[in-house]
Amino acid sequence: MTDTHPRWPVALFDLDGTLIDSIQLIVDSYQHAFTTVLGHTGDEAEIRSWIGQPLIRAFRHIDEAHADELFAEYTAYNEANTPRMLKAFDGIGTVFDALDDAGVRYGIVTSKRTGPAHWGLELTGLTRVPVIIAQEDSSEHKPSPQPLLSACAKLGVEASTIVYIGDATVDIEAAHNAGAAGIAVTWGAGTREALAGVNPEVICDTVDELRAALTGATREGQA
Repeated sequence: MTDTHPRWPVALFDLDGTLIDSIQLIVDSYQHAFTTVLGHTGDEAEIRSWIGQPLIRAFRHIDEAHADELFAEYTAYNEANTPRMLKAFDGIGTVFDALDDAGVRYGIVTSKRTGPAHWGLELTGLTRVPVIIAQEDSSEHKPSPQPLLSACAKLGVEASTIVYIGDATVDIEAAHNAGAAGIAVTWGAGTREALAGVNPEVICDTVDELRAALTGATREGQA
């Protein structure tokens, strides 16, 4: 027997590295851009630390003079390889089944552009999850609270009632900056140690743990 008592009435999700397994695709796309434009590869750990922020901001930080060229090469490689490499994390659909059963509203707040975000959801079979805020919908980006606050305004809810789920430190920082709760997942870009360092309310190592954290599900005879 399962009893559910959701802690938060609204759950908002990051996309890359949280719902869809796109980290290797992203890393490979960065490396293609670097080798094509700059003639060398980048440090993979550093590349992973950029995931969660807009691409052009990362490229401007890396090399302002070549940012547009880097962006173009990244995009071309990424789009060509997305159908082959992109997939949903195993079991992630069961999280949304449980949220539906528990009456929890949900959506996505991502630094990904709207078109690629929708394409990723179509390829991974997650089209029932609406994109609430994408890159074009916010003038500031994580760790700024603006994307989450924009989502709250769009949904007509207070930030204190939502939880934001992500795989990067900027996700948890954005949640806390907005006055929201944050859940970190460890199957994406961020290391468990780095995620613990920004004090999420919960750290989840498995999809089952995430589902339980979001729905408050307990089984009879268990705490």
